[in-house]
Amino acid sequence: MLPSNLVYKDRRITVVIPCLNEEKGIVEVLSRVPSFVDEVIVVDNDSTDRTAEFANRLGARVIHEKIRGYGRAYKAGLLQAQGDIIVTLDGDHSYPVNAISYLLEVFLRSDVRFLSASRFPLKDRQAMSAKHWVGNKLLSLAMSLLYFRWVRDSQSGMWVFDRQSLLEMKLVSDGMAFSEEIKIEAMRNRRIGFKEIYIDYSNRMGEIKLRPWRDGIQNLLFMIRKRFRARASSFSTSPFHARYTRQP
Repeated sequence: MLPSNLVYKDRRITVVIPCLNEEKGIVEVLSRVPSFVDEVIVVDNDSTDRTAEFANRLGARVIHEKIRGYGRAYKAGLLQAQGDIIVTLDGDHSYPVNAISYLLEVFLRSDVRFLSASRFPLKDRQAMSAKHWVGNKLLSLAMSLLYFRWVRDSQSGMWVFDRQSLLEMKLVSDGMAFSEEIKIEAMRNRRIGFKEIYIDYSNRMGEIKLRPWRDGIQNLLFMIRKRFRARASSFSTSPFHARYTRQP
């Protein structure tokens, strides 16, 4: 359980980090998490290295998700999150952990319930390969055209949002498309709202798992299907609804 004393402007903060073989980066990430964060959840997505061991040593709450998948790992972690506000980032140290307080301040002063950190324009062009840069630009353009809303970084994995907004989202992807799906759900729902804010992005630590062409095509097809699929009228069957409505 989270501490009873609320330490960040009357909000409890949970950081959720999905990991697959990130022993090189997770130590750097966890060592930089601000002290005001109430809960850090590391989702070990069936790693074969010592990611879980290192995360445990540094005080994170480790959740094991044996079925691999970016979205699968995120949903496992989000279901266990207890904070009022959730911050996400990757375990490879590519997203700026020291920007959490800045992002929270922007979030609390904004009129939306979902804030996405945009990596573009890249300050350091060496932080992302040319094919990843092109792929991100094309997918962001596709999302902008499909959903009539300009999006700079549809694939960003660093977000800040209030936990209760998950009750109003229909999140089905278990793969890389989860990153774009959660943004789409926020954009579509006026009660949630969506904004982007720039962050500094750096080189990742450890192996690269992204498969640019395969993941890119799958993400594009997912966006198209989601755009033209009829939306469910009720989210009462969502696992987030079942989980959070049981909490006091």
